[in-house]
Amino acid sequence: MEGGIELERAVDSIIVGRRHRHDYGDLAPLVESIRRNGLLQPITVTLDGHLICGARRLAAIKLLGIKTVNVWVRSGVSDRLGQLLAEQDDNLLHKPLTQLEAAALYRELKALLAEDAARRQEATRFRAAGDGGEDGPGNLPEPWDTSAGEARVQAARMVTGRDSHKTLERIGRIEDIAADESQPASVRKQAAEEVARLREGGSVYPSHLRVNAELSLAELDQLAADPGQRAELREQARHEAETVRAAEREAKAAELERLAQAALARVKAAKIGRRAKRPALTAVEPGSPVPFPLSVFTATWDDMTSWWEHYDPAEVGPALTAEQWARFEQTIAGTVAFADAARAARQDRAEQTA
Repeated sequence: MEGGIELERAVDSIIVGRRHRHDYGDLAPLVESIRRNGLLQPITVTLDGHLICGARRLAAIKLLGIKTVNVWVRSGVSDRLGQLLAEQDDNLLHKPLTQLEAAALYRELKALLAEDAARRQEATRFRAAGDGGEDGPGNLPEPWDTSAGEARVQAARMVTGRDSHKTLERIGRIEDIAADESQPASVRKQAAEEVARLREGGSVYPSHLRVNAELSLAELDQLAADPGQRAELREQARHEAETVRAAEREAKAAELERLAQAALARVKAAKIGRRAKRPALTAVEPGSPVPFPLSVFTATWDDMTSWWEHYDPAEVGPALTAEQWARFEQTIAGTVAFADAARAARQDRAEQTA
C-alpha cells in the first residue's frame, strides 16, 4: 500500500480516542467471521498508534481476547491529522481548527476512508454469504457504512463533530478553483478573494455563491467574445453580463448568483434555439412525438453539463410545487430509461464490431 506498511501490533497499544458515537451495532456476526476466517482486512493506524479506520474490527478483536493484530501503519498522513487524532482523547480540541484547516483534514480523512473501504471490498470480495461484514472507519459516527456518501459524512463529523460535509466540500472547491490555471482570470481572482475571506473566518455559503456567480459571468464573457457565435447572441451575452455586474455592489450573494445564472440560462436558451433549429420533420405516426436530429440531443446535453452543481437540493426540493416536482420526477425517470436503452444499444454495437 502506498504510504504505509502492514505490521503486527499489540491490541492494547492501539489508541482509539474519543468518538462521536459509541454504539457499534450488533458485533456478533463480525466476531464470528473473525473467529472463523481471521481478520480479512487490517485496521489502519497512524505511526504513533492512533486508530484511523477499523473501530468495529478492533472492538470485535477485543471481544475475542486476541492480543496482537495486523495493522496498516500509515506514514503518509499529515502531522495535523495525527495531532487531531491524539487530541480526541480530550473532551475538546486544545485549539479550534480554522475553516481552511478543517477542509484540508476533511479531504485527507475522506481519502483515507475511501482507501480503507476499497481495500476491505477487495479483501472480502469472495467471502461466503453470511460470514458477517467488516466494519467502517474508526473514531467515526456510522462505522458500519462505508459508501462514498457516508464517507463524506463520517470524515466531516470526525473533524467538526457534525455533518458539515457540504460546507467542507465547498471550501475545497473554492480553493481548487483559486489554484486552477485553466479557469478564467476573473474566476480565479474571485475565488482567491473568497479564500482570504474564509481565512479570516468569513461565512462559507456566501463565498460559494459569489464564486458560482463569477463562473456564470465568465461564461457569459466567453460567449460575448466568441467569434463563432452570431452577433446578436454575443451582444445579448455582453448586455446580460453588464446588467448583472451593475447590480453586483448592492445584491446579496444569493441574489447575485440567481441573477447571474438566470442571465446565463437566457443566453444559452437563445443559443440552443438557434443552433438546434428543428428541420421540418413529421411524426412516424399521427400523435406520436416528432423525432429530433442527433445534433439537438448533443446540444441539449452539452448545455446541461454539471447542472446539479449550480443548485442546492435542500433549497430546490421544498420550493417546487407538486406539479413541478411531478414533471421533474417524470423527466428523471424517462431520462434513466432512455439511458438504459441507449447503453444497451451501444454495448450491442460494440459486441458486433469487436
